Formats: sequence, C-alpha cells, structure tokens
Amino acid sequence: MDFLVVQFLTGLAGASSLFLVASGLSIIFGVTRIVNFAHGAFYMLGAYAAYSLTERWEGALGFWGGIVAAAIGVAAVGALVEVTLLRRIYRAPELFQLLATFGVTLVVQDLSIILWGPEDLVGRRAPGFRSSISILGQQVPSYDLFLIALGPLVLGLIWLLFHRTRFGVLVRAATQDRDMVAALGVNQRWLFTGVFALGVFLAALGGALQLPRDAVSHTMDLRIIVEVFVVVVIGGLGSVAGAYVAALIVAELNAFGILVLPQVSLVLVFAVMAIVLVVRPYGLFGRPEGPPRTGTAGLIRPWRPFSGGERIAVAVGLVAAAALPLVGGSYLLSVGAEIAIFCLFAASLQLLMSAGGIASFGHAAYFGLGSYGAALAAKTLGWPLPAALAAGAALGTAGAALFGWFCVRLSGVYFAMLTLAFAQIAWSIAFQWTSVTGGDNGILGIWPPPWAGSPAAFYWIALALAAGGIAALRVIAFSPFGYALRAVRDSALKAEAVGISRRAVQWTAFVVAGGFAALAGALFAYLKGSVFPDNLAIPLSVDGLVMVLLGGVETVTGAVVGAVLFRALTIVLMSYTDYSKLVLGLLVVVLVVAFPKGVVGSLQGLRPPWRRAAAPPVAVPAR
Repeated sequence: MDFLVVQFLTGLAGASSLFLVASGLSIIFGVTRIVNFAHGAFYMLGAYAAYSLTERWEGALGFWGGIVAAAIGVAAVGALVEVTLLRRIYRAPELFQLLATFGVTLVVQDLSIILWGPEDLVGRRAPGFRSSISILGQQVPSYDLFLIALGPLVLGLIWLLFHRTRFGVLVRAATQDRDMVAALGVNQRWLFTGVFALGVFLAALGGALQLPRDAVSHTMDLRIIVEVFVVVVIGGLGSVAGAYVAALIVAELNAFGILVLPQVSLVLVFAVMAIVLVVRPYGLFGRPEGPPRTGTAGLIRPWRPFSGGERIAVAVGLVAAAALPLVGGSYLLSVGAEIAIFCLFAASLQLLMSAGGIASFGHAAYFGLGSYGAALAAKTLGWPLPAALAAGAALGTAGAALFGWFCVRLSGVYFAMLTLAFAQIAWSIAFQWTSVTGGDNGILGIWPPPWAGSPAAFYWIALALAAGGIAALRVIAFSPFGYALRAVRDSALKAEAVGISRRAVQWTAFVVAGGFAALAGALFAYLKGSVFPDNLAIPLSVDGLVMVLLGGVETVTGAVVGAVLFRALTIVLMSYTDYSKLVLGLLVVVLVVAFPKGVVGSLQGLRPPWRRAAAPPVAVPAR
C-alpha cells in the first residue's frame, strides 16, 4: 500500500509538469485556433535556456531566477514567431498551421544541436528541494512535492487571470465571438500575440522545471508534444480545467500502467484518448468547434481529365522513369524505387485531403501496417512476393476500415487528432509486441525472390505498382464516387439532403486511401529488407502531409510531384549536411507562407481564400 501511495504521488508530480505545458497549448488553441506543433520545441528551449542560465549566470540570477528568466526569454521568442509567421496564416486551414509549426520544430531541433551540442545535459538540483521526505516509510523527493503543489497553484492563477482581469475578459470574449470583440475596437493582433506568448511561457516554464528531474536533450520536444496533444484532446481543446483533469488521468496511467499492464503501457493513454473522442467527440470539457477551414473548396479549377499536353508530359515522364535502369546504378535505382513508393503513399493521402477535404495526421499507420503485413507473411508464413504484398495491403486496408469507422464520426481538428491517436496505438503495439513484431529490433531479412531481387527488377515492380495505384486513385477522383466525396467536402448538409451519406462516403475514401498506403508500405519493406516501428511513427505522417502541400493541396495528383521533390531533397540533404532538419524546416515554413498552393497548384494561378483578407483583422471601432 505504501508503494502505491508513493507511485500515486509520482504520478501527481508528472501531472503538474504535463499540465504546465498542456495548459499553454490549450490557451493558444482556445483563442487563436492554432494547433501548435511547435509547443514541444518551446518546452525544449525552456529547458536548454534554464540550463545555460543556471549554470553560467547563477551568481547573478540564482537558480529560481534563471528558471523564470528562461521562461520569459522563450516567451519573447514565441511572440516573435507569432508576429512574423503565424499572423500570416490565421485564416489558413488547420493543416497549414500544423505544418508551419512543425517546420519551426525541425528548425529548433537543429539549432539546439548547434548551440548546445548533441549530448544530453544534466542540470543541478533545485536549492531547497534537494532532500527527500519519508511518507509511509517510502522516500519521496521533496521536489516532486513542490511540483504537486505547483499544478493547482498555476491552475488557480490562470483562473484569476481569465476571470478577474481585463486581459482575461478579452481573451474569453475572443474565444466565444471574435467578430464581436473586433466590433468593440479591440486590436486582436496584439491580443493574439499576448495569448501566444502566455502559452509559450507556460510551456517553457514546464521545460525549465524539468531541469532537476531529467536530462536535457534535443529529442525531448517530440516526446512531450505527443503526450500534450493527448492531454489537450482528452480534456477538450481550449479548456484549461479539462487539461488539468486530463493531465491527472494521463500521468497516473503512465505511473501505474507500467506496473499493472507493462505489455501495453504505451497503448493505454492513446486508447483512452480514442475512447474519449468516440464517446465525447469534443473531449471531457470541450465544446463543438466551428466548421473546419478547408483549403480545397472553391480553389481548384473544375475537375477534369488530363489535357492533350498533360498526357504527353505524363507519358514522357513514365518512359524516362522506366528507362532509368539503362543509365543508373544500384544506388540510383534504390532511390528511384523509394521515390516511386512515396509517390503512391502521398497520392493516397491526397485523395482524402483534396477530394475529401479531410486531413489525416496518422496516415503512416496504414503504411506501417502494410509493411508489417508483408514482412510477417514473408517471414512467418513463407508466402511469395505477390502474396506477401497482397497480405500487407489487406492488413492496412483492414486497419483503415476499423480506425476510419470511428474517425469519420468527427470533423476538423478532432478528426485529425483521432487519426493521430489510432496511429500511435498501432505504433505502440508494434513497439511492445516483441514476440510478433520484434519490438524496436524490428523484422529483418525481408528480401525479394531472385526473379525480383536485382535492383532493376525491383525498381520496375515498384514503378509499375506505384504508377498503377496513382492512376487508379485519379480514376476514383473523377468517378461518381469522387464527385460524391467532393460534394460532402463542399457541403455536408446539401449532400445529405440529396441522399449522400457523409459518413459512408468518407469512410469508403478512408479505406481506399489506407489500402493504397499499405501497398506502398509493403513495397517499402522489401526495398529496405526490414521493418521497424518507425514505419508507423508521426514523422512519416508529417512527411506525407508535406509532400501533399509541396505538390499542391488543391490539385488531384500534385502530391506525386511533391513526393519526388521532397524525397529527393531529403536524400540529398542527408548525404551532404548534418543539419537536414534545419533546411527542411525552413522549406516547410516558406512553402506555407509564400507558396501555399504548392508547385502544381501555383500553375493554376489561384489565390487561397485566407490571403484575400488580412488575418486576424485589426478591429476598427464601430461608429
């Protein structure tokens, strides 16, 4: 019993730390409606800045002064990011905002390595909290007790700020009705900047306070952001009280899950998130959100087949790609096969985003399921290559059918978050089910048979399947089903009125897209000869989103061009520089801000609707 009490207290300490970060993200979303993927990067910057200030300036600031100064300094950086980047995309679809902030995350990761080095940094212990206290015969660090008390204190201060100050009243008013706040003459630009800086301050403070408990590393941003998303979604986007309750749930699940159910401890929090979203689509304390901001409806030209010139260009491109083995060596053919595979993966995601107007943040789940399906069929059952590829596609399609049945009940950012939850569940199972998947050791030795084992032969197989899959997806986009999918995207109410079921149509599209992504994953398993849990991880899902954005969300198959450019650029950067994330992050940010239509979309000469008016507008007092 005494051990359980101590474990419970440890969970409470973790909950307070998690709440500090999650409350900032919840505040930012509640007012600006920005899904800030860079929140974990600000958390990491807070930890690094606190380390530098407490180690080098302890005499001038003291330990606690360094902690607070670090949080304030990072908040200033956050305000700068809001002014220079986020103000330009407030009216953009959530996808563009997520990708822009993800680009900031990539930039910060490499900058942290440049400034502080790749090694983990261990900070000093907090003055006045270096001892432990005996509770029921068990020693509990006094710093944990400090964090336990800090969580409710911060919650109370936030409540006072939002309910007893003019700033808080304006923030709550903007959350409820931005147009009314603008009509009252409030400058929303600086209000949003203040809210964003406050949220970043809380994130940085959470990171700085981890200094006595954990080592500072350049990977801590992605570790925390996943849990923070889970907390905010469970509690309800925009609800600070919900974030605190959800932080308690998640932290205690982490504390006791490893003891009670160690085999599935990583799955628990994501399973809870999925259950909450299915039962309460807006979280425990959330409210229904407005219509999602889409980037497709009304922007593309009328959907049409290729023109004569476009057919010739496609034919020439296919002939040139097919002739690559005549001039390229083994390495070039391997790169070419990888690019072809990711063209199919990106095209499958574009069916959802372009024709369907819905963005999946967990599309890598079906790519990874396809990889594992093919690997298990080949290694365990001894199936030949065609049957193994079919098994991989079938497993990914089944996963998409199961997950999609729940996901299509939601919309907007909640839909995207549920796809992320299911993808993390799949990743967690692959990581922990070592008897089947091999865990982080993966499944090795998945090679094509001799007739398909040469670089040229496998390249042709990958190219043929990818080209056939992309052509099939394009045919689907122009089929009666594709028009029904676009009708649901443009107006679900009108579509329902003429007998088109939104859920049925979107679920079918989800399954189709998942099946083609799984086929790409099955091919990838044979290309690399191995499968690892990374095949289902968040970075791969974000790569798919970047490919679609690079090619053009408002196009039918622009993701093919985006995949070619993105994978080629990634391979080149990784070969010639150690800071490929810095370059890719800057590329993503520039794309979102300067070229939101992508490479193919830019040829259409269309202007995104969120660029037709400044956002958020500077309010003018009513006369």
